[in-house]
Amino acid sequence: MTEHELHGMWVSARWHIIASQLAPTLLLAAAVGFVMAGVGHLPTPIRLALALILLAGGVLGFAAQYSAGNEMKAIAADLEALSSSSAVTARIVRNARWTNLVTSVGPTIFGLIYVALLWAIFAPPSAGGMQ
Repeated sequence: MTEHELHGMWVSARWHIIASQLAPTLLLAAAVGFVMAGVGHLPTPIRLALALILLAGGVLGFAAQYSAGNEMKAIAADLEALSSSSAVTARIVRNARWTNLVTSVGPTIFGLIYVALLWAIFAPPSAGGMQ
């Protein structure tokens, strides 16, 4: 592959990461709104459906981000193997380490928010829930 093709692949993978963050972020924001609107008082099947929708969105978003992050690491490795003096290539190779945020830190934060929302939705008020 040429250096130019690898640059295009890097940009494409970066856009996949950005796009895959939109749905889980919107779902989490909507869930906070539902909690504040009193979803904790609704029947258990409704609360469970909300929890499962959040989980599905998070898992699918994580899968897309993890895959794109690993592709970016491979692209950076291929670029590093080229004998190029391009500043863009050098920057991509240096920035490849930040894909660890996408593959580990982001999902961890999502998981913590998910647990907090589950607590708010299912825990009794005496334990800090919103039921």
